[in-house]
Amino acid sequence: MQNHSAIALYGRNIDRRTQPLYERILKHLEQRGCTAYLAPHIHDALNEAGSNALHNTEPFDAQHIDNSVIAILSIGGDGTFLEAAKLAIGTEIPILGINSGRLGFLSDVDQDKATDAIDNLLQGNYRLAGLDILSLYANDNRDAVGYALNEFALSKCDNSSMLTIHAYVDGEYLTTYWADGLIIATATGSTAYSLSVGGPIVYPASPNFVITPIAPHNLSLRPLIVPSSVAIQLRIEGRGANILTSLDGRNHVMDNNCQLRIAKTPFDVKRVELQGHSFFATLRNKLMWGADTRNV
Repeated sequence: MQNHSAIALYGRNIDRRTQPLYERILKHLEQRGCTAYLAPHIHDALNEAGSNALHNTEPFDAQHIDNSVIAILSIGGDGTFLEAAKLAIGTEIPILGINSGRLGFLSDVDQDKATDAIDNLLQGNYRLAGLDILSLYANDNRDAVGYALNEFALSKCDNSSMLTIHAYVDGEYLTTYWADGLIIATATGSTAYSLSVGGPIVYPASPNFVITPIAPHNLSLRPLIVPSSVAIQLRIEGRGANILTSLDGRNHVMDNNCQLRIAKTPFDVKRVELQGHSFFATLRNKLMWGADTRNV
């Protein structure tokens, strides 16, 4: 086995449905000699519930995860995985997603396989997949507004008429979108918001961005795949005073006349992929591809 001094656990919340899962994982980690660092709100909730699984555990500092941590376990759905990814940005700590949510593209380990997944993690029976991160810059600011693993989304702030979005790729004019908004997704995020408005599915390891308009007025405008090595510049016009920007669901209200730039960050987030798990299997299982009696 690897040197496995500690594993961090992150989840959005805990309830009667998920408490047994946390306790099973914590007891398994204790049996394997691992210290468990818990998100503070999860640690407090288990403590208040009188859980007997808090031996050899302590809350972690959300601003700094100890270098002894070999992985972060994200317990929840894909939204929880995105929040866990924020903890891992700037580190080399990989994330393993245990799915206690719904769809589960990023968190693809079923609850009943959680302890087996931990054993495979500790034994090194996995590979790491680097997931691209995009950053958003406003106007001429050199500091990023924020980062996203899935997508940047731009939309109207109110019920005013559609936005006019002038788009450029590496400074070259692309087109003008008359639309309710625009999504720029990573390959990882191609199965999220972008997919719901007609964007293509992109293999996660592909170094690409997907530019997908939201309800475009010109029906000839279709989603476009560009290399993630480019920078995408946007200049927005609209009747409203503000626009709404979103990074993985984290919203920012900005002035309507701002200029935005989206680019890939020089770092990524590492995702643990266990043996026997694949993107294509996830497509079949989660999106019901091939769900036909002829394939039974």
